[in-house]
This record gives sequence, structure tokens and C-alpha cells, in this order.
Amino acid sequence: MRHINIPIFIPHLGCPNQCIFCNQKYISGTVEFDEKTVYETINDVLRTVNQDDICEIAFFGGSFTGIDRSLMLRLLNIAQEYVDNGKVIGIRMSTRPDYISQEIIDILKKYSITTVELGIQSMNDSVLSYLKRGHTVNDTINATKLLKRNGISFVGQMMIGLPTATKEDELHCAKQICKLGASGTRIYPTLVFKNTELELLLKKGDYEPLSLEEAVDRSSLVLKEFVNNKVDCIRIGLCDSENLHSEDTFVAGPNFPSIGEMVKSRMLYMGICDRLTDNLDKYLNKHLIINCAKGNTSQIIGHKRHNIIELTKKYGFKAIKVIENISLKYTDIKLEIKEENSCD
Repeated sequence: MRHINIPIFIPHLGCPNQCIFCNQKYISGTVEFDEKTVYETINDVLRTVNQDDICEIAFFGGSFTGIDRSLMLRLLNIAQEYVDNGKVIGIRMSTRPDYISQEIIDILKKYSITTVELGIQSMNDSVLSYLKRGHTVNDTINATKLLKRNGISFVGQMMIGLPTATKEDELHCAKQICKLGASGTRIYPTLVFKNTELELLLKKGDYEPLSLEEAVDRSSLVLKEFVNNKVDCIRIGLCDSENLHSEDTFVAGPNFPSIGEMVKSRMLYMGICDRLTDNLDKYLNKHLIINCAKGNTSQIIGHKRHNIIELTKKYGFKAIKVIENISLKYTDIKLEIKEENSCD
């Protein structure tokens, strides 16, 4: 059984601001929105799904609750048709925190809304101001309270490596998203796209994007916070597409197709290190057996065997073996230290 979002991109519609990092036309891969294609887009996806797949219609790319009201209602009515005939289970959307009000909530409650994804990005007002986001931390707090009070779950989207933001800012943002009651999150390392103010800052030397290594490290710290608080991480990094890798759109930053896997792998590596003591002599020439959840072997081993190499180098293990255990959950790890030749 798969969960499938049927994305309807409404690029930059309804958004009153041009954040310094944003060129929504490139990110969505869509220059203009054609309302006439909505039925076709939904039907095309539905033809590819399996009978037991769970599908939602998702209005992404812009601030859905800020678009022209008549257009918003027409789109909601189209989506609701598919809910009513049982082809999808509900409707989700992305929007800005300052575009959630009781009036908007009252409209949404007339439809089968499952989730609202909020572009929070940061919980530091000075960072938000520098980004020209046009909303404050208080707007985010108020929006999440309204959604929760009215029984609508929300996903908190946040960014890593924003201009002026620190590791501490990012961890604080993750903690606040958990505290506010998010059902899920998306983690986006900051990328530089053409025709954005961030590109100008880069050229002037006023902004330096994170390296891939830095982005993985910092993302793994916030992912750990979400995992510990049982907040589901839907995605790490922007969806892979030709647009994101084209020289005509992408300029700089940790734009790596498998960054999500690398972040999860780094988090698991840190979990292993947390379970080992600082007495390195204790492990010299010993064998380490890592028991992990089913399907996690590649993440434990790491990209290009990074985790195995680092554990061997740091602790002096003679050999490391990974065993999957169906009784363990995703982040659960059990370690066994064996004498030489005792773990074959």
C-alpha cells in the first residue's frame, strides 16, 4: 500500500511576497497555471495507481488559501468530486502561516481537507525578516493553533542553511514545530536558483550555501528531533526533477538526489556513536554487530560505506557486521561487541 499525492501545482499564485530564495516557476516546473488541465492531471495519475493505494489531491507550489477566492473554491469543488466518488481520501494544500484565518478555516471545513502544509521555514523573526517572508513567528503560532482547534492536521515545512540562520536556529525551529503539534514535516536544505535575490547575495559574497556534508549534518540533527517526538518526516530535499539540476535554473547548494537517504544514514550513525563509550581501547580489534530494523542495512552502512569506514577508523573495530531484525523499529539499534572470530 502506497500513499500518493496527486500534485496540482499553482506556481506563486496567492503569494504576496518574493522571498529572497524563491523562484517558484522553476521549482514547480510550471510557468503558468491552466485550470482546464486539473481534471486531466488527476485522471492521469489515478490511471497509474493500484487498487489499495491511498491517494490525496494536493494543491502545491503557491499559497493556496491566498489565491483568488473563486478559483480556490472551484479547485476545491473539483477535488471534492474525487473524494465523494471514493477515488481519493482527501485534499491537502500548502500555504503561508499568515494566510490561515478563521474565515479560511470555515471554508476549508466544508471540504474533506486532510492536511495543511505550512511554509514555516524558520522560527526566528530576524531570519524571517532577512528572507523577506512577510510573516512572523506569531503568525505561525496563531495559524497552527487555529488549525489544531478546528481538527485540521498540519505539516511544518522548514529550511536548513538559510542566510543568517544557525544550527541552533534550525534545532529551535524543529523543536517548535513538534511543540505546536505538527503531524509531519518537510526538511529543505537551502538551494540557490537563478533570478532570485539569493543568487545576487551569492555573487556579491554575502551568502555561502552549505556544502553537501554540512547540509547532511545539520539536517540529521533536526531529523533526530522529529523522530524523537514521533513527527513523521515526509521528505528531505526538494523533489528531484530535471529543472532542479538544469544549469538554466540551479546555481548552487546541496542539490543531491539522495540527500534524504544520506541524512537518515547520518542520523543512524550518530545513534550508533551515542551507544558506544569514549573508551576507544575497549573496541580495538573487536567485532561490532549492528542489529537494525528491516530494510535499514544500506542506511546503516552509509553512502559509499561512509558509516562503516568512520566507525572502523574512530573505534578501531576489526570488523563490522549489520543484521536486520524484524522486531526492531526504524531508529532502533542494538549493538553487540564480540571478540575476534566470534561473530562469523
